[in-house]
Amino acid sequence: MRKAIETLKNIWKIEDLRQRILITILFVAIYRFGSYVVLPGIDTAVLSGESELHRQTSTGLLALLNMFSGGAFSNASIFALGIMPYISASIVIQLLGIAVPYFQKLQREGESGRRKMNQYTRYLTIFILLVQAPSYLLNLRMQAGSSLNASLDWTLFMATSTIILAAGSMFILWLGERITDKGIGNGISFIILIGIIARLPQSLFQEIVARVADKTGGLVMFLIEIVFLLLVIGASILLVQGTRKIPVQYAKKIVGNKQYGGARQYIPLKVNAAGVMPIIFAQAIMFIPITFIGFSDVNNLSGFARAFTDHTSFWYNLVFAVMIILFTYFYTAITINPTQMAEDMKRNNGFIPGIKPGKKTAEYIDEIMSRITLPGSFFLAIVAIMPAFAGIFGVKAEFAQFFGGTSLLILVGVVLDTLQQVESHLLMRHYDGLLKSGRIKGRSGNIAAY
Repeated sequence: MRKAIETLKNIWKIEDLRQRILITILFVAIYRFGSYVVLPGIDTAVLSGESELHRQTSTGLLALLNMFSGGAFSNASIFALGIMPYISASIVIQLLGIAVPYFQKLQREGESGRRKMNQYTRYLTIFILLVQAPSYLLNLRMQAGSSLNASLDWTLFMATSTIILAAGSMFILWLGERITDKGIGNGISFIILIGIIARLPQSLFQEIVARVADKTGGLVMFLIEIVFLLLVIGASILLVQGTRKIPVQYAKKIVGNKQYGGARQYIPLKVNAAGVMPIIFAQAIMFIPITFIGFSDVNNLSGFARAFTDHTSFWYNLVFAVMIILFTYFYTAITINPTQMAEDMKRNNGFIPGIKPGKKTAEYIDEIMSRITLPGSFFLAIVAIMPAFAGIFGVKAEFAQFFGGTSLLILVGVVLDTLQQVESHLLMRHYDGLLKSGRIKGRSGNIAAY
């Protein structure tokens, strides 16, 4: 306890770090305030008592969207669409960078190419928002039509609310970028993290009330849930931090009386090099049934269609897990280039002991990546479908979402990244780190949380 208090004092002593933390808190407060600002023309009293919209976003795939937006989706807030349109646009641009030669050229141009791709990402984000916003408003009319002001002109409401929703999401993007520049951590990832954490107290309270109401050992089951949740979090940390170190020896070079090189270093290959991207890709595809079916009542659907709209069904989770495994291999293959790594080592007079430089080195790295990606992909798939298992054992849907999936991995990854940045500030000014056992390992070199 004393160590923690001393660390907090050291953090507060560093002026730059103190300012970054305060700026981050300010921007987070602005984001959370905007999540409760309702669209003009909506009666909040009626909306809060409206059960259909909240019931729709309490379970199933729409619950994930509501979680990422911090509850703004179900509140009909100006931030209802959240940061996910930008995430979707980023994924599309990344895929174009693999398949389209023009975008491949931009990736090789350095800073100017990156700025150009960011510009294209924003244009695509606006396009997605202009498509998603009317869809959201139509669903709002169907699910919570009584909350709309009767004197509203629907056409005018659609036009103005679409602009407001699009502007709200772009403002969130701006907040995220400001957090990255002036605050602590990756801003976009931090925005998603705040949205996830915002739902935790309410979900936890509902789970406690439900278990206490159960007179047949409900409180004991709740304690078991908490222990199991901690175990899952620990396993997720191991998944995020797990690495395989490949030794690299550099040739000695003597210039005059000084020796250069000759040191042995390591290439850290991550067990989960793809991060949460396979889950996001798989979820994007699993959203397709909802897109084609619309926001209709799932009770009127056939058994097959209903299975793919229910995230707790067997077939949904089986297909979901298989797709995650496939996407893990796919995304690892496009982000890790063994040939480029082998060429860089050869150029810098480096080699893996016992392996010939060049093609043999590339084949060796590729073989190692294939071996460690297999257990990593299976573990990632298990973590992704863990909320469904939690639901089977009686955990409420809102709380079950914290037992795995994208939300848990993002939460773990972003927290580790943020703590790593704080620790780097402390160590740079000759203070002790956050842990006695060693430095915090984040996901350096990996893509952001999304």
